[in-house]
Amino acid sequence: MQLPLFSCGLLALLLAQATATSLTYRLEANEKACFYTATQTKDVKIAFYFAVQSGGSFDVDYEVTGPNGKYILDGQKERQGDFVFTAQEAGEYKFCFNNEMSTYSEKFVDFEIAVENEARVPLPAKQGTSAEQTSALEESLFKISGQMSTLTRNQKYFRTRENRNFSTVRSTEKRIINFSVIQILLVVAMGALQVFIVRFFFQGARKGYV
Repeated sequence: MQLPLFSCGLLALLLAQATATSLTYRLEANEKACFYTATQTKDVKIAFYFAVQSGGSFDVDYEVTGPNGKYILDGQKERQGDFVFTAQEAGEYKFCFNNEMSTYSEKFVDFEIAVENEARVPLPAKQGTSAEQTSALEESLFKISGQMSTLTRNQKYFRTRENRNFSTVRSTEKRIINFSVIQILLVVAMGALQVFIVRFFFQGARKGYV
């Protein structure tokens, strides 16, 4: 069964060399966690995205190093980041998150590492179609692919905001409960202290009459 030209174009895009890793990691207090990806050739695009979903002030330190140990990206107390860089050398690239600045607060970090070869796979031309038609279809497919990437990033952004707002609401609720418990204990303690003082005065007055 022969696939239509549009389906073949989509299939060609899917067969392009691209790998991606998307994870959510629980970063403990005083912990530094590193993740690795390897490229077989140089001049490939590496996309790196992260967002702190909950914990502390929603910030974390990060750094990206290449095969030669040279720093490519780094930042301190960042809430999220979205970067794309070209791998100058083939080899292993290291992506690290550092929470050593926090003494007790754990953090949940969403991140994605994608390695993509920009070389375009030629579309199989259907008999009777011109090169201009094939090229126009190819450009349309790549444009759709770019728009889908933008949509994915926007979804990640809104999900991050939702998680942070939920974490803030949960933290506020916890503080309200703690404040209410402390307030109740203070009221009980003040009532007990008043009873003790009144009893002390009455006992003192009885002793005076005796």
